[in-house]
Amino acid sequence: MQKGKGMKFVGDSRIKVGPKQTIPKDYSEYPGRTEPFWPNFLLKEWLVGAVFLIGFLCLVAAHPSPLEIKADPNTSGYIPLPDWYFLFLYELLKYEFAAAEYVVIGTIGIPGLAFGALLLAPFLDSKPGRRPTQRPIAVILMLLAVVSVFWLTYESASAVNWEERAEYSVSNMTEVEVDKDHAGYEVYANNCMSCHGDSLQGVPGMAPDLVDLPYDAAAIKDIAQNGIGEMPADMFTGSEEELNQLADFILTASGGEAAEGEGESSGSEDSSEGEDSAE
Repeated sequence: MQKGKGMKFVGDSRIKVGPKQTIPKDYSEYPGRTEPFWPNFLLKEWLVGAVFLIGFLCLVAAHPSPLEIKADPNTSGYIPLPDWYFLFLYELLKYEFAAAEYVVIGTIGIPGLAFGALLLAPFLDSKPGRRPTQRPIAVILMLLAVVSVFWLTYESASAVNWEERAEYSVSNMTEVEVDKDHAGYEVYANNCMSCHGDSLQGVPGMAPDLVDLPYDAAAIKDIAQNGIGEMPADMFTGSEEELNQLADFILTASGGEAAEGEGESSGSEDSSEGEDSAE
């Protein structure tokens, strides 16, 4: 009998049988169906990203952001509105449980819990199942958050008069360089800045700008004391000297009619003096 013939070999039970390691084949064994990650695939990704970035930059350059005037606490007539992606948080502050003395709940409490739960989501729900029916708690919380954000954003946007707010665009604002060292600047800040702005730009729908005014110093002082149009009387509270400083500051900063008149008069005086000297 030959050696090994008719014999059955039994494996050694002391050796543990484990899963065989699966080694993927090289991509060269699949011609036309795959490619190297570097540089072929990565180069295509870069090209797509560059096209998207250039298109986005062209869109931004062609249609700039519709910015409004600066949020200034000294301007009481302008109520700033947050960007659209923060409107749901803005709307949340209108509810009684998140406003007034409970404003901390609306600004820190509820948003903090929501984003904290989002960060802890992988640890709070670690089930391996991927079907929504296998993860009811996570699905319900996600749907509740998404519906809440969309609903609050819609409620906040629907309550805004967008045609009226278009008047607050920076393209409609006229600002001038203000000399804060002028004696009348402090008088202007105490009496006029809350309505007409810190740069004489005014507030649309409430107070006009004070640039290129068709008034002289006497008319400005009369308007400050007696009002004009929707502007009530007695808005100015100060002495006669401060009133003169205020009128001079507004005319100097805005380049109004009186400033031009003074320039013309001084020019005519200089010309007359020149003629006298020539004679």
